[in-house]
Amino acid sequence: MKILLVEDNNELVADITTYLKENGFVTEKALTLREAVDRVSVYEYDLVILDLGLPDGDGLEVIGKLREQEAETALLILTAHDSLDAKVKGLNMGADDYITKPFHKAELNARIQSILRRKFAGGSHILKEGGLQIDLNARLIKAKGQLLNLTRKEYDLLLFLVYNKNRLLTKETIAEHLWGDHIDQADNFDFIYNHIKNLRRKITSAGVEDCIRSIYGMGYKFVTDGS
Repeated sequence: MKILLVEDNNELVADITTYLKENGFVTEKALTLREAVDRVSVYEYDLVILDLGLPDGDGLEVIGKLREQEAETALLILTAHDSLDAKVKGLNMGADDYITKPFHKAELNARIQSILRRKFAGGSHILKEGGLQIDLNARLIKAKGQLLNLTRKEYDLLLFLVYNKNRLLTKETIAEHLWGDHIDQADNFDFIYNHIKNLRRKITSAGVEDCIRSIYGMGYKFVTDGS
């Protein structure tokens, strides 16, 4: 999953970014309001972790921009102890949750997981699609009860496809979400095909129908309705 961390404290940014990457998230940063608005205007994120007290303006503008775009991006607000009004306003504008500084990284991870469960899996940590059972907490996927031996990128790719069920995802979109914005400079995206091929082989070997459809010249989508 792809996260944008909007925070002006470089030390905190480095600490959180390292922790999130260790937990399987692609994480990018914005140190200012302007940079954050520019990023959400160009790129898609599954979650934005947003400090409201930015040096060049009110972080609430980022929420307004996302809602203006009707983006499905989840929002987690970082707040100080004395920022009740801003916290309430942020939640009323559509933020999904908040966490108060200082916080333990384990609490941050728990809140992120909770938001993602509510957003994509109806509150459960188990997601079932197309004969697959995905344990979001353990980061494991089973097919007909058989554990699939997936690499981290294969897991992330399959989860991204499932989260966007029946939606066409271009190779560029997949690469950007799984490897970060710098992937824009790649010469080609042939490596996506190799990951898809490996996923299909592992899924069908477990006796489950291949639900990953190739849309020639465009990309891929995960379908479970025969379309």
